Amino acid sequence: FGRAPRNTSILTTRLSNRGSGHPFPLCCSGLYRPYNKSSITTPHAGESTLFIAYIMKVYKLETVQHVNATLDECWAFFSSPQNLQKITPLDMGFQIVDFDGRTAYPGQVIQYKVSPLAGIKLSWMTIITAVKDKSYFIDEQRFGPYTLWHHKHFFEATENGVKMTDVVHYALPLGFLGRIMNTLVVKSKLKEIFSYREKAVDELFNTK
Repeated sequence: FGRAPRNTSILTTRLSNRGSGHPFPLCCSGLYRPYNKSSITTPHAGESTLFIAYIMKVYKLETVQHVNATLDECWAFFSSPQNLQKITPLDMGFQIVDFDGRTAYPGQVIQYKVSPLAGIKLSWMTIITAVKDKSYFIDEQRFGPYTLWHHKHFFEATENGVKMTDVVHYALPLGFLGRIMNTLVVKSKLKEIFSYREKAVDELFNTK
């Protein structure tokens, strides 16, 4: 980091580093790197701190599905990571490699292998970061193909069953190339995965 020329105005925005508690600037190329506040030089009057960074584009995907089941049944199924394989497309090559066999709880680690594109097998580590029994849970990627993956699962009892809402915020590496990949491949692939899941859930619960 250095100092910007006098009278230069630099706007920086700080976001949370995927739940780690370390701030990071919005940058302009490559993967983000968290910075340490103690390493930043305090500018003199009329000067601004210059961050060499990239702007990380964050995308959002939201789906809603009505499930013909009780809240207890719905929660028991979806809060158990071992059921993920039942609602994931076969061509994803989904395979859990590390899981303690428990229902979702804060701090739980799940590691698995997936082949999202061209059969290329990738490692993915997920952390369950928040849980409210029979209401919601949140999973976040710690290691994997995304720069950011934050997935909220909401469950709400209705007269006819359960309203299930998924909200995913995600970002891709490689800056501008990542944006192109999202437009050409990733966005449609994620919609395809959630569409498959909707059909799988219908077969499991809504055909009773």
